[in-house]
Amino acid sequence: MGKKKVNVISYLYLIGMAITTIGFCCPMFKGLFGSVNGFNFINFEKGGFVTIGALLIFIGAVVGLAYAVLPMLGIKLPSSDLVKTVAVIASIAGGIVLVIGFQDNAVYKAIAKGFLKNATYGFYMVVVGWVLALVGKFAK
Repeated sequence: MGKKKVNVISYLYLIGMAITTIGFCCPMFKGLFGSVNGFNFINFEKGGFVTIGALLIFIGAVVGLAYAVLPMLGIKLPSSDLVKTVAVIASIAGGIVLVIGFQDNAVYKAIAKGFLKNATYGFYMVVVGWVLALVGKFAK
């Protein structure tokens, strides 16, 4: 029996979603009161676009990561290709919703004003993870 050829591009999706998940947990923005990670944007009491966006980013990344890892462990999942596509699109859409939601609150407006100036390594990890996941998903 010969060894199965491993395509490096097929692992880019897995790596990208893992980096996105880790980046969400790391400090994403810094400000006067310290730094915030993605979980600091989730507020179930107030809700709003910022909470929805943060949840979409994290849940999309975790679902995409799970659907990339579980088949490698021999666990069969139904329509995993479609779910992986939806997961990366949902995570990116969450980022867009999060940025739009920054206009709702004065604190978030202050962060949005110097958006890239206040961004830290967690933010950049999320963006790099999205790019890697997209390349891994759609490059053949």
